[in-house]
Amino acid sequence: MPIHYIKPAKKKNTALLVRILVGFIIGILFGFIVGPFIDDYPILSDYVMPFIELSGKIFMRLLMMLIVPLVFSSLVAGLSSIGDPMTLKRIGLKTLSLYISTTLMSLAIGLAATNFFRPGVLMQIPKNIQVNIESAIPVTDIILDIFPSNPISSMANANMLQIIVFSFFVGIACLVTGEPGKKVSKFCAWFAEIMYSVTKFVMIFAPYGFFALIADAAAKFGMSILAPFAKLILVVYGSALLHALIIYSLMILIFCRRSPVWFFKGIEETIITSFVTRSSAGTLPVTLDNVRENFGVSEGISSFVLPLGATINMDGTVLYLGVCALFVAQAFNVLVTPNMLIAIAISSTLASIGAAGVPGAGLIMLTTVLSSVGLPVEGVGLVAGIDVILGGLRSCLNVVGDAAVCVVVASSEGEELKL
Repeated sequence: MPIHYIKPAKKKNTALLVRILVGFIIGILFGFIVGPFIDDYPILSDYVMPFIELSGKIFMRLLMMLIVPLVFSSLVAGLSSIGDPMTLKRIGLKTLSLYISTTLMSLAIGLAATNFFRPGVLMQIPKNIQVNIESAIPVTDIILDIFPSNPISSMANANMLQIIVFSFFVGIACLVTGEPGKKVSKFCAWFAEIMYSVTKFVMIFAPYGFFALIADAAAKFGMSILAPFAKLILVVYGSALLHALIIYSLMILIFCRRSPVWFFKGIEETIITSFVTRSSAGTLPVTLDNVRENFGVSEGISSFVLPLGATINMDGTVLYLGVCALFVAQAFNVLVTPNMLIAIAISSTLASIGAAGVPGAGLIMLTTVLSSVGLPVEGVGLVAGIDVILGGLRSCLNVVGDAAVCVVVASSEGEELKL
């Protein structure tokens, strides 16, 4: 079967995408220009920047508002719409296999690049590193936290792993319960459609929200933050780009018989949203819309694969954790043995699965990785300053991986993808 290199049809959301890009660029320029003068002008420090920061936080809350109802309703509707439990089993095995494979490949690329370029070797360790971060979370607690004791509490606290597990049981029950199951499934499908519409309403404000988020970050941190950690930033970005351009592109070429350009153009909104918000979970509504509207993936597959991926498939997070753990070891002149390297790989993988898809979660999970392999937890203080720069890329790779797996699974199930 020939590979299709056909340019995708012009999407209706092109105008919105252009406005988002404009807001993103203006936000960066505004932040870099205004940042150095904030302390000198009270109107900036007391009024302008607080208003911009508040606007960004409101937009983030609107995105987070969508997650719990959207994940629960779409996952239950998706599972129950598959119809055949054997089909669900087949799709589930494909999805988990692909997620595990891409996660391990992402980690391998990150560790190899860090070992080769050794960004932490010349790092000057501060005498007294002050680290203000939550205590490390034991791996056993991460595993136990997957299973909800109270699903209502899980939803109230937006515990995504627990919501996924509960939704999975409800969706399976709808398949085997007969008429009551069909009614619950239909209600969830209707409610999911309502949430898709709410998502479109929220995205109307995306250009302004992205401007506020990126302007606030650029003004606070400026360009000076880049210099001391340029090598680490380049290793993380280079590894992520290599993973996306090789692994995801090969997946699309081999399994979907499509051009990688077709794929990456179809998720432009997803890429921008995840990079600016630094939230895999917050990007989920946009990812769902993109794969359905631009690729033609069915609701049954997208509603199962993507919410699951937003919770357990963290290619960007595992890459970040592995790279930063080795960076800390190099910075503190710790000899990394093969056993320690294996321990870093295992703990990074488990920690990435347990990480929430929200800004700053990766930094918290890095504490878990460092403590579990005996590295100085104080090393988190070295990475904390540039986490805002690495966070966007981390989330971006997470959601691109989710979308790639979703498209591959849909193609493998015989769905006709849009050109």
